[in-house]
Amino acid sequence: MADINNSTLLENTGILAEDACVVIVRTEWNAAVVGELEKGCLEALRQNGVSRVSSITVPGAFEIPFGVRMYWEASKYSDNRPLAFIALGCVIRGDTPHFDYVCKGVTDGIILLNQSLPVPTIFGILTVDNQEQADERIGGKHGHKGTEAALTALKMIQLQQQVKETSLKIRV
Repeated sequence: MADINNSTLLENTGILAEDACVVIVRTEWNAAVVGELEKGCLEALRQNGVSRVSSITVPGAFEIPFGVRMYWEASKYSDNRPLAFIALGCVIRGDTPHFDYVCKGVTDGIILLNQSLPVPTIFGILTVDNQEQADERIGGKHGHKGTEAALTALKMIQLQQQVKETSLKIRV
């Protein structure tokens, strides 16, 4: 079982992302859980000095990759283009195989985005068997996955900056 205590994700790394633009793409489904994910995400971004945050809502998790791609295409040449996307959603298992198809679809879509866009899309999708498991991941015994998604985005922005700086030093 994944446990945040097995990670250094929550340790302060001195991330400086004040000028970063982050876009949250969230779902309408399971709105209470997704709202809590977004709340934790926004708080972590704010605590790290990120002031340029946009949020768009798509109907369901399956539509998240399209929302990310659409936003990127509309903003990629602007000064406000995102340095990271954060995908937030909650898919709760039901009585049909629909859960499996949605989870695979959104996972594959985010993988494709991470392979094709020059900025990361962070996987903040809860894929749980029941409401109790969802609650455990929005501030319960499994931490807060919205906060973790925000910190992951910041670390990926930092990685991009480090790679760019290293690349410039090598060329000189």
